[in-house]
Amino acid sequence: MRKVLKWAGIVLGVLLIAGFIAALAVHQPLPQGQAGPEADRLARQMLEAIHKDAWDSTHYVRWDFPGGHQYVWDKFRQLVQVEWGGKRVVLRTSNQSGKAWEGGAALQGEAAEKLLKKAWSFFCNDSFWLNAPAKAFDPGTARSLVELDGEKKGLLVSYSGGGVTPGDAYLWEVDEEGLPARWKMWVSIIPVGGLETSWEEWVTLETGARIATRHKAGFFTVALENVRGGNSLAAIGLSQDPFRSLD
Repeated sequence: MRKVLKWAGIVLGVLLIAGFIAALAVHQPLPQGQAGPEADRLARQMLEAIHKDAWDSTHYVRWDFPGGHQYVWDKFRQLVQVEWGGKRVVLRTSNQSGKAWEGGAALQGEAAEKLLKKAWSFFCNDSFWLNAPAKAFDPGTARSLVELDGEKKGLLVSYSGGGVTPGDAYLWEVDEEGLPARWKMWVSIIPVGGLETSWEEWVTLETGARIATRHKAGFFTVALENVRGGNSLAAIGLSQDPFRSLD
């Protein structure tokens, strides 16, 4: 048994080392871009392609994210409901206060605070995947142009603040219309820099905003489902306001 455990440990160690070497092989350093009017112009072209004005006028958004996360977002009132694994949280995105339930029972004190923090973390990540292009001019962002293959230029958007992982950067490649086709990521939660992910299977919400619902990175896919948006609760399939308890 000891020999088996010894060899299992050796194999695991070899696999970890091989994985680390493979990660180093595909790792790309964060590129240095050129800030200025041209970068901002490309960013605005991207916003026009996704119909950012329509997104800003969209009151309610509803979507499901991998991991069983289900969202109802009232953008105008800055409220969001997050449901996952028998848990439900409604919170104010302005200050992350709110209420939490588990198994239908209301939580108080530390138990509620723990779920509020987790729901906020989920929302920051999952809403970014929902419509990251719309955040190109958010407070704390910087935009620059980066030379891609050939004569194409990419848009590097860096975040010095906001969300739960400030310091991340994303290099967008857009098509002729300005619609995002893919990005490369330099983010704190992923040790490999320059991981490429597609932005595809675009849908148009009732309000006219455009959302990419599928993102592929090699054999891994992030798929958003049941994406709906509108200016009434009925437009996203709800008959009652899920935020009544916060009034």
